[in-house]
Amino acid sequence: MSGSVSRTFFLATALLCLASSAQATGPAEKISWMGGGRYSLTVPGCDSPWTLATIKWRFFHKEVRYWQSSLRIAGIEGIHETAFRPWSSNAIARRFCSATVLMSDGVARPMHYLIAENLGPIGVGFGVEWCVVGLDRNLAYAPACRAVRP
Repeated sequence: MSGSVSRTFFLATALLCLASSAQATGPAEKISWMGGGRYSLTVPGCDSPWTLATIKWRFFHKEVRYWQSSLRIAGIEGIHETAFRPWSSNAIARRFCSATVLMSDGVARPMHYLIAENLGPIGVGFGVEWCVVGLDRNLAYAPACRAVRP
């Protein structure tokens, strides 16, 4: 009897996994506190002062703390959106952006970033992930900041 119960359990689990693999949110996510895909879709724009200030501060902080560098972002220009929710409509609302950053060393570099709903500290508010091409020293978004683009 235990053999047939475990086979039935395995089959039910496999079917559940197959059925939920086509969705952006699975059954476990839908019963969690996040609600599984009910997002407000009010993600700040690419040129939001909050977003740009966050990127500048975090870049400066990372350079000083981890790389002992005084390099900073002196200016940001050519800001444009590259995609908004490019995947499933049930996925977390993400706005993908690109810009050119003028660095304190006088070099202009491409930068890619995303703003996402519910990805702030402890899942509250907006989260910002960014990458300056050529300055991803720990290769977190390698190659060439691909992991921050749609």
